[in-house]
Amino acid sequence: MDNLVEKKSWSIEIDANKGIVSFIFLFLSILIFFVQFAIRLNIVAVITMLFAIIMATLILLGLIFKKRFYVFFMISYLISLGSLLSYYTIFGADAGWGAFVKPVAGFSSASHPLWQGSGNFGTRLVGNFLILSPGFVFAIGILLCVHFLREKKLTQKIVTFSGSILLILSSISFVFTSNLRSIPNMPSLKKGEDDYLKRINKNKTKENAPNVLFIMADDLGYADISLNGGVFDTPNIDSIGEDGINFTSFYSGYSVCSPSRFAAFTGRHPYRGGADNVVFPTVNTISPFASTRIFNPTQMTNNVDGMMGDEITMAETFRKAGYATGIFGKWHLGDYGEYLPTNQGFDCFYGSHHVNDMTPFYHVKETAGEWTIAKGHNELIDQSNATKYIHEEMNTWIDNLTKASSQNNKPFFACYTTPWPHAPIFVGEEFRGKTGLGNYADCVFEFDYYLGQIFKTLEKNGVLDDTIIIFTSDNGPALEGSPGVLRGGKYTPYEAGTGVPFLVKWTNAPAWFNNHKGSKVDSIISMVDIYPTLVDWCNITGDNNVANFLPQDRDLDGLSISPILKSGTPIHTEKNPILHMKNEKILAIQYEIPVSKLKEASAFSDFDSYNFDPNSFAKVKFLPYGANDNPAFFNLKRKDYLFLTSKDRSESYNVYSVYPSLAEKMRGEIQDITKSFKQNRRGIK
Repeated sequence: MDNLVEKKSWSIEIDANKGIVSFIFLFLSILIFFVQFAIRLNIVAVITMLFAIIMATLILLGLIFKKRFYVFFMISYLISLGSLLSYYTIFGADAGWGAFVKPVAGFSSASHPLWQGSGNFGTRLVGNFLILSPGFVFAIGILLCVHFLREKKLTQKIVTFSGSILLILSSISFVFTSNLRSIPNMPSLKKGEDDYLKRINKNKTKENAPNVLFIMADDLGYADISLNGGVFDTPNIDSIGEDGINFTSFYSGYSVCSPSRFAAFTGRHPYRGGADNVVFPTVNTISPFASTRIFNPTQMTNNVDGMMGDEITMAETFRKAGYATGIFGKWHLGDYGEYLPTNQGFDCFYGSHHVNDMTPFYHVKETAGEWTIAKGHNELIDQSNATKYIHEEMNTWIDNLTKASSQNNKPFFACYTTPWPHAPIFVGEEFRGKTGLGNYADCVFEFDYYLGQIFKTLEKNGVLDDTIIIFTSDNGPALEGSPGVLRGGKYTPYEAGTGVPFLVKWTNAPAWFNNHKGSKVDSIISMVDIYPTLVDWCNITGDNNVANFLPQDRDLDGLSISPILKSGTPIHTEKNPILHMKNEKILAIQYEIPVSKLKEASAFSDFDSYNFDPNSFAKVKFLPYGANDNPAFFNLKRKDYLFLTSKDRSESYNVYSVYPSLAEKMRGEIQDITKSFKQNRRGIK
């Protein structure tokens, strides 16, 4: 009798009752399936994974507390897995092997499509199925166990309970091993890109085109260079402005890294490419930092994992025009497929795809979309040789292109995107303590030294005077660094967030440029202006020698700065304002207006007392709503702040009461631009 009671207590019943709870979960699983395909967002896949974990947990709880196996919970679970498998097989952006792809030499490039290339329908089906197979195996195993082991109660219960626990664990593992990489759900501009690149004249040689050296620091403050009032010497950086032009009202276009780089390379607001936030690694394997793989699908728009391949970049334009193109340092615009730098117009890349405080972090060498790790795996631990390594690669590349014995007849377009002084800060051993101001200053000093060595190579090879040299930073300072008199810092819409150095040197320039040699130019310009400016200055032509040949199928938000230098005419007026954005929202708008219009907007009759030149332009900036950058009063927000940055670059005084009609006009402009963005996000013409 006791044995019979024991056997009965171990019995597991199969429950196929279509109760309200079972119906609700079944309905939710089907709904999620269709939503996944209807809106095509990775975030839905994350929700699907969480739903699968819940279903697996409910199956186990049913076995423990009810001694019942709920069939409809299992059906809901299998529908969830089917949703993930079918979605990433059809819309996946890689071959389907997910986070099992380790970034090691030989298995991280387009030459191995089964591992990281886009693959095809078949490879994505197999790859995704293998990742999800533990869930399918355990689910089917539980079904078979419950059905066929009904007469062996103890065995049934042990196997079923163990299988249910493994089902939960395998479901949790999906979050860390599934792809989370799918094709961007954005209108494609690929046709226009191909058409534009085909129409560029491939006529540039060393004899008829200047070289370009574009230098971008990372998190460097406006006053971190001695030319702008810095407290330690940066002689080589300073020489660019001293022998060229120091633009004192330059804005990076965004107050964080990735979007600002997007703006520089495309001449467009990052919003247009869905890349207006920091790009996180997508190649992480299972680790304490595997959560970074979740960030892009949840924070980026429409499955974008970086700068999309159908954006037209400076590098693509210059390469098609006959330039050799290379980038050295930090990329931070994507780490696979279409997002890689050598799939965006660069002949070669040396540096890191990611930021130096992210995992994984390593230096790679990349050509034609294929890359291998260059210096081992310990860069995240010890980055003290980073500047040296980057310099050696870049200096060798430039030297080989420009020395007298070179058979290459191409000018070069080189990007030196140093990872410094972004934290964590490392310094080469021989530069530690050089400034007496700590690692931050030593790090910048070391970069300045190696930059000087690049200049010496250019001078030795006789091409320094024929090289346009641009120096700037992607945004303002974060934990350390000096913004000078500017308010705020990185991540803020205030002047220090995007107000950064911008120095330009071009010795063999036309007179309209050299007339400003050694001077400061205060008219406002932005990161989006770099691309159209260089196309203008390097005379990139197309369509039977049409000058300043730029893409015509999409909106470019930048303009050439030549009118400022030729006639003193500002380029960022009401018609083409500078936007300070964050997380797809316009936080502030800024532009120049004639002083006569500013006078008309004044609510007071004594306008002339402000000592403006009546024939000049005034710089104005409006923040409809902003966080307080003083942490002591974090609960107090700034609302309706109008700054007259011509007189008040530190943004210390709100002049809304002086020019209320101007502020309201600018508010309306923000609303109009926001509406136009929503109607035509990608700026398709």
